[in-house]
Parts: sequence; C-alpha cells; structure tokens
Amino acid sequence: MQSTKKELRIKYKKLRQNLSEDQVEEMSLAVANKLLTIPIWGKNYFHIFLPISEHKEVNTEFILHLLSGKDKDIIISKSDFATRNMTHFLLTDNTKIKKNEYNIPEPVDGIEIPSTKIEVVFVPLLTFDKKGHRVGYGKGFYDKFLSECKPDAIKIGLSFFEAEELIEGVFEGDIALNYCVTPDRVYSF
Repeated sequence: MQSTKKELRIKYKKLRQNLSEDQVEEMSLAVANKLLTIPIWGKNYFHIFLPISEHKEVNTEFILHLLSGKDKDIIISKSDFATRNMTHFLLTDNTKIKKNEYNIPEPVDGIEIPSTKIEVVFVPLLTFDKKGHRVGYGKGFYDKFLSECKPDAIKIGLSFFEAEELIEGVFEGDIALNYCVTPDRVYSF
C-alpha cells in the first residue's frame, strides 16, 4: 500500500501527538541504545538536531550524552527560513541555545563548521520507507543540507515508528538514508 507524503505527514503528526511524555522519553532512550549497534563510532563529526518538544520529536538528549561521553565533535544548526539554508555550529559549553519562532532550539552563534566536514547526520523525520526514503515537514532544509555533505556522510533517521512499505512521490533529488533507527530495530539501506 503506497501513501503520498502529504497523507503520511498527517498520519504521523497525529500518531506522535498521541504519545505521552513518558512514552517519548522511553522510546527516545531505546533509539539511543540501538545507535550503539551501528558502526559509526570511529567517526568524529556528528550533526544532531535539537528536538521540537511541541512536535514530540525523538529527544536527542540521550544521543548527546553518548556523543559527549565518546568525546565526539557535536554540530548543531541554525535555519534560515528565507533561504532554506542551515548554518552549522560546533556545540561547546559556551553555546547559547534559543528557540526560534518555530520553536526550534538553535545556537545563537559560535564556531561555524562546513557541511563537508560532517561525517554522521542524525536526521529528523515523520516517517520513512523500506528503501530509506523519508518524509519530513516538507520545508526541504535537510534535503538541501544533505546534498551539501560529502557523499559518504552517514545519514541516520530517528523514528518512533516502523517503516512504511513505500512512499509515493519520491523525487530523484531526495537523498536516502543509510540507516533508520526505531525503538525496536535498526533498518539498514
């Protein structure tokens, strides 16, 4: 059964809104633990998103703890809604985080890191299919950002829900994931 991106956005936004805060925390921890099984830990530059709690995104705090415990360089972004560009900054003890008008927690400023230096990207999404295609919020920020990364950058989706069979309307320009991690399993594409 194929579903369009629009149908899937509606379905998964609703499914996420029905999760309790405890479920979000438990499942986010399970996702972080599953990440330990993926062969990415020899890399140094990890890009992570800070969750929009109002959208009940995967809480990446657990992953942040893993990364800092393993002494990795952690990179977070600031989005420019006029240009659809993301600027990436090294997360340090001095980084000030502020929510933008869309409730996205972002760094105020800091040490800028080029996309080409990033080796692993944790990608937010609403859902994904068994081929590694994802459905985000439809603004195109991550499609643009991922196209600027080196081709061998490892792209890992984080999801509370299992894969859809197939997403209808995937474009040539859509960059597929290498992995997607759910609380119960790791999908490899």
